Amino acid sequence: MLWIILGIIVLIIAFVASTYNGLVQSKMKVDNAWSQIDVQLQRRFDLIPNFVETVKGYMNYEQETFEKITALRTSWSNASTVEDKAKLNNELSSTLKTIMAVSENYPDLKANENFIKLSDELSNTENKISFSRQFYNDTVTMYNTKIHVFPSNIIAGMFNFSAAELFKTDDEARKNVKVDFGK
Repeated sequence: MLWIILGIIVLIIAFVASTYNGLVQSKMKVDNAWSQIDVQLQRRFDLIPNFVETVKGYMNYEQETFEKITALRTSWSNASTVEDKAKLNNELSSTLKTIMAVSENYPDLKANENFIKLSDELSNTENKISFSRQFYNDTVTMYNTKIHVFPSNIIAGMFNFSAAELFKTDDEARKNVKVDFGK
């Protein structure tokens, strides 16, 4: 009888340890996925000053847009949560769409080698950000599912595992850019 009780205790300990380790691994994957987004967003923020300087010479009257980009870049360095960084990302995406839409009216700018290179780099970075966001959200969904399904939810509750935040795009970032030269 003692062996049976010891066997059951060993099985329970093995189950708890296995579940706990699985939750830790999932949490680490979420952290890694977020880090990949963070790297790509930082890359974009690092490209922007060069892009802005290239465009600035052609669009002198768009000072408000450039000031907004500068402010967003400064805010980025102070943001620490997924929600804050997602909000800044959405604002920056919207502002960059405006610059790209306005640039359509400047043939010399569109032909400028620096503009072409930087546009390609930003486009490439945007694709990487999109992929990283998708991977992050998939990873978060798997992790959140693990901490909510039975029986791993019991272990998650015992060890204070909490749900991770998905990277969401706000409604403003989904709208088409309206370019108005009547300012």
